[in-house]
Amino acid sequence: MIQNRPWKIVLVLLAFAFGLVFTLPNLLPTSVVSSMPSWASKRLNLGLDLQGGSYLLLEVDVDALRKEQLTNLVEDARRTLQTANINFTGLGVANPGTPQASLQVKIASPAQLDAARDALGKLAQPTQTGARDLSVANGPDQTLVMTYSDAAERQRASQAVDQTIEILRRRIDSLGTREPTIIRQGANRIVVEAPGESDPEKLKSVIGQTAKLTFQMLDDTTDVSTLAGRVPPEDELLPSENPAEAAGVLVRRRVIVSGADLTDAQPGFDSQSGSPNVNLRFNSKGGQAFGALTAANVGHRFAIVLDGKIITDPTIQSAILGGSGQITGSFTQEGAANLALLLRSGALPAPLHVEEQRSVGAELGADAVHAGQLSLTLGAVLIFVFIIATYGLFGVFAAIALAVNGLLIVGLLSIAQGTLTLPGIAGLILTLAVAVDANVLIYERMRDEARAGRSPMMAADNGYKRAIVTILDANITTLIAAAIMFQFGTGEVKGFALTLAIGVCTSVFTAVLITQVLVGWWFKATKPKTLPIL
Repeated sequence: MIQNRPWKIVLVLLAFAFGLVFTLPNLLPTSVVSSMPSWASKRLNLGLDLQGGSYLLLEVDVDALRKEQLTNLVEDARRTLQTANINFTGLGVANPGTPQASLQVKIASPAQLDAARDALGKLAQPTQTGARDLSVANGPDQTLVMTYSDAAERQRASQAVDQTIEILRRRIDSLGTREPTIIRQGANRIVVEAPGESDPEKLKSVIGQTAKLTFQMLDDTTDVSTLAGRVPPEDELLPSENPAEAAGVLVRRRVIVSGADLTDAQPGFDSQSGSPNVNLRFNSKGGQAFGALTAANVGHRFAIVLDGKIITDPTIQSAILGGSGQITGSFTQEGAANLALLLRSGALPAPLHVEEQRSVGAELGADAVHAGQLSLTLGAVLIFVFIIATYGLFGVFAAIALAVNGLLIVGLLSIAQGTLTLPGIAGLILTLAVAVDANVLIYERMRDEARAGRSPMMAADNGYKRAIVTILDANITTLIAAAIMFQFGTGEVKGFALTLAIGVCTSVFTAVLITQVLVGWWFKATKPKTLPIL
């Protein structure tokens, strides 16, 4: 028997209140919403296709990643052989810039060849499969060849893309952009969609800079003008932002402190000159290393290097202890703020190349919003007309349940700070249609029961009981499809899948429980002799 137990009525009222409270902020002016409590002022975020924004297709430079890996390996191999007292020559990268690039070194004494191979073999690290990432093989003329395996290269590239995605997310969030879409495309490409950010050039300037920061000592013993292209193996010649150092600056390859040791970076102003700067704070490891560096090199110059270019190379006047420092240079206030943001977010593991960029203007976004609203309104009206025309009073009950269903979906998406896109609106319309299907199944079952001679109350009760199995089967399969789309789809498909999944859950609740409460109320009030759907 259909009975309106107190818990059913309370649950229906709570669902209606929940949907109304958390949907309302999406309909109110911003000035009103800003004065509301934070828990009740959450709104849906509009996607790129609804409010406009910027679209970037980025490619991670895997070749640069491989080059950096081999460069680091050269320094590791040099230190390893020197520590083992093994004489060598010709240490360097063979076939640079190609997938066949490798490190080669010639061992001076044949008697030390095996010891050198064993020492260099200890530089290898295990991959995810358990195999070693680096192999050391004998070459001609007492040469050892060190090569990274294909599996290690793929693993490193995949990790670099994953790390890049997280860093990009932190950088874009710092700009105030809500709900950016950042997803992998293929092996080494990343799609970035930033709703509300209409200037792709500004977006590129923030997310495209690698922001790799290092502190390195200058080589004060060698004059750059006398090099004639022959850079000492333990040094590197880097360009400088100082016009007086147009020929470059010779710095030690060894990195004393890197951006990985930073805990904070904030824009500020120099206490003496008043010009913008960036104040840094290191972790305990970086602070100790920076303090030891400055204490041991008073009177010498060191370089602050950003993305392979020297920002400034001051002379150390005294030991800088306490785990803090600053970067000064020809910064504007905005430039200092952007650099601090990049350093806080972390350095990209490899450079990014922009393969494609698009800008969606506000006019297109407004047209998309209008088209979405029109399609949603038209779809809802047609569904309401159909269900009421077909089932009369019970159709009105179904229409009320559909309205509550819409409130619940929007309310849940608002709380989750979901992003509404045109595919999401399509998912909302589809959800309303699926919810109507549930009511159609229930009401048609009621008709069959009534025509079989059941009393109105018994026909209605059997309609709910016997249709629920079919309703659950249909909605569970839809939920599985939505889960698959969300797992493997791109941004727009994910938005559609999320809206569809939430709608499936709420539609079962509203189509079954809310209409059941309304039908039970009608039976109690009218005690009908026949059902109004015959």
